[in-house]
Amino acid sequence: MTNAERLLEALDQRGRIAIALSGGVDSMTLATVAHRRARTPPALFHAVSPAVPAAATALVRRFAAGEGWDLTVLDAREFDDPAYRANPVNRCYFCKTNLYGRIRSVTALTIASGTNLDDLGDFRPGLKAADEHGVIHPFVIAGIAKAQIRELARHEGLGDVAELPAQPCLSSRVETGIAIDAKDLAFIEATEAALSALVERRATLRCRLRREGVTIEVEDVPEQHLPAMEALARRRCLEAGRSFAGLRPYRKSSAFIR
Repeated sequence: MTNAERLLEALDQRGRIAIALSGGVDSMTLATVAHRRARTPPALFHAVSPAVPAAATALVRRFAAGEGWDLTVLDAREFDDPAYRANPVNRCYFCKTNLYGRIRSVTALTIASGTNLDDLGDFRPGLKAADEHGVIHPFVIAGIAKAQIRELARHEGLGDVAELPAQPCLSSRVETGIAIDAKDLAFIEATEAALSALVERRATLRCRLRREGVTIEVEDVPEQHLPAMEALARRRCLEAGRSFAGLRPYRKSSAFIR
């Protein structure tokens, strides 16, 4: 049985589902396959907030228009939650609790996420929130990991979506314990957008807010581009009245302190 067949089997077991759609390759691929191939097309829910990059929302809206998705855009209201804004070690739990609770308030359908096998090996407090809200993970049920998701995306003709780098929410760039602030997230988003022209599309780029200042983490960037990146980052920090703490190699979850 192929990856696509196993995924369809997992989807069709549940009838119509509600997919929480972030705009990343995982949930976009899940939504596309479910809409095109499942017996019953899903309902799709995308949350907007200061922590969600505008580019992700634009991508979701573009696909919804082109594919004819049944899309609802809503505010998960996590910024109303002081536990989320405090940015504790389990911030993602409060984020997903608000997200799934908000979706549940407008639909009785089973909620599905784009979580895949690779995610199970990470520290992901959001999975506890998913369990509490009865969220299913079709990729996990089908035994599908990240590499296979990209293969599915290519097979479905999703183009650049298949090559999107991992793109967690903007709050993930803020060091644990530093309060989440919408102005900080806007700075992060704008800085990453400005620097992205100097990296390959698949390369990972992070603007991190730390107690020591702003750091830029990059992966697989040609050495000749580094001086320009550092100069641009330094200038943006100066204009925003922020301290620049330098360029560093990308390290997954480096703003997360347990």
